[in-house]
Amino acid sequence: MTADPATPGPATPGPASGLAAGVVVASNRAAAGVYEDATGPLIVEFLDGLGFVVGSPMVVPDGDPVGEAISTYVSAGARVVLTTGGTGLTPTDRTPEATLVLLDREVPGIAEAIRAAGVAAGVPSAVLSRGVAGLAGDCLVVNLPGSRGGVKDGLEVLRPWLVHAVQQAVGSDH
Repeated sequence: MTADPATPGPATPGPASGLAAGVVVASNRAAAGVYEDATGPLIVEFLDGLGFVVGSPMVVPDGDPVGEAISTYVSAGARVVLTTGGTGLTPTDRTPEATLVLLDREVPGIAEAIRAAGVAAGVPSAVLSRGVAGLAGDCLVVNLPGSRGGVKDGLEVLRPWLVHAVQQAVGSDH
């Protein structure tokens, strides 16, 4: 849940109440201040709505900084890290590679479902996303596309089961 010092009292707890989450935005232009990222806030709002403790997105350039940002969240105890951007085919799109080296176990069905949802939403190019998902220790890491529409579609795929998956990562009962 995002903390707002101007709002007295705790936020309404959700099913993930108290679990830490992180958001990583992979964008060379947003990291350079060319434009303001529009996808990270969508993800923060989504995670907050599920009851996760989440701060502002970490906006970094494509490539190695993405892996470093994910690692920072994992080391700090995040139970889920959602990334946006860097999953396409351009030479600078390196989010999947930065993520894969951190994963202990892949969960390919997540990325497959996100791509399928994009296609079902009328975006045939969703199949070009190279996003991956898996566990880095007990932290679930999921790569989302960099477009607002792709993020919205991906979040709807995650909504019904994300909290359950995060709980399963530490051995909670089925």
